[in-house]
Amino acid sequence: MTAGICLIGAGRIGAIHAENIAAAPGARLLYVVDASPAAAEDLAARYAAQVADLERALADPAVQAVLIASSTDTHVALMRAASAAGKAVFCEKPLDLDLARARECLGELESAGTLLALGFNRRFDPDFNALWQRVQAGDIGEIEMVTITSRDPGPPPLAYLQRSGGLFMDMMIHDFDMARWLLGEDPSSLYATASSLVDPAIAEIGDVDSALVTLKTPGGKLCQISNSRRASYGYDQRIEVHGSRGMLRAENRSASQVECFRAGAVERDPPLDFFLERYAQAYRIELDAFLTALAGQSAQLVTGSDALKAQVLAAAAARSCAGNCAVAPDYLGIEHA
Repeated sequence: MTAGICLIGAGRIGAIHAENIAAAPGARLLYVVDASPAAAEDLAARYAAQVADLERALADPAVQAVLIASSTDTHVALMRAASAAGKAVFCEKPLDLDLARARECLGELESAGTLLALGFNRRFDPDFNALWQRVQAGDIGEIEMVTITSRDPGPPPLAYLQRSGGLFMDMMIHDFDMARWLLGEDPSSLYATASSLVDPAIAEIGDVDSALVTLKTPGGKLCQISNSRRASYGYDQRIEVHGSRGMLRAENRSASQVECFRAGAVERDPPLDFFLERYAQAYRIELDAFLTALAGQSAQLVTGSDALKAQVLAAAAARSCAGNCAVAPDYLGIEHA
C-alpha cells in the first residue's frame, strides 16, 4: 500500500523530505503546503505533487500522514490540526519553544491515538545506530561515560538564530536526545556553561555559540556534550562511549577514506561540510521507519516523550547557564505524554 503524504514546509528541510518521500516505494507526495506560494509551487512541481492550503490537504482521505517541516512556532497548531483530521504525524524538532504548550499538545495527541514520530534523525545514522546496537549487546560492559562532539562549520544567519530558541534548544537538543538514548537513563542533574566566541552579534541577540554541558544519571553515568557554531575543518560529529570493558567510538565521515602518506605528512579528506550531506542516509532511514509504522508494522521511532525529555534538558541547560549552577531537569508528567 502506498501512503499519501502532505508535506508542510518547502524550505531546506522540507526539500530533503520531499525528495525522500518521492524516492520511497511505500509513499507518494500528494500535497505541499507553505506560506510562500512560490516555494510550494517549485517543490511540488519537482515531484508531481499539488499545492494546497492546509484545510484542503487535510480533507483529502488519500492523505494518511502529514510531515511537518515548517518553522517551530507553527508545529503545535499543525500537529493538532493533523491529529483532528485523523492523520499520522511526523514533525521536525523541536516540538515547540514553549515547554508547557508542547506538553499539552502531546497529551492531546496521545488521547486521540495519533501516530507521532519526531525528527531526531541522528538515531538513524548508520554509524551511530551501529554503535548503539553494540552498546545494547554489552560489547563494552556497563556504560560509564559518554562524550558527544557536535560542531557546525559556521553559524546560521542571525535572522534564523533570533527565532531558533537558542543554541541549547536549536542545536544541542539533538545531542540531548542522543545522550538519553546512549546512557539508557534520564539524566537527573545537569551543569551548562557557554560563551559567545564566534560572532559578537550572536551575543547581542542574547544567544551563545559555544557550550559545554555535563549530565549525570541517577546511576552515576556521566555525559559531556561539546557544541560550537564554528569548526574551520568541516561538520564535526563524533561520539565516544566508555564502558567497564572497553570503548566504542564513531568518527566523522569524509568524502572518501583514502589517505596519502608522504614524508613528514599524512593527508586525508576533511569531514563532510554540512549536515545535509552528513545525515543524508539518516533522513532516508528515519522516513522509512515512519512509513513502516504507518503500515502497522513494528518500527523504532523517536516518540513524543523522547522529544519532550530532550526539550526538558535543553530548558534545564539554559537555566543552568544563566544561573551558573547545576540544576535538576523537570520531567514531571512526561511519562504520560
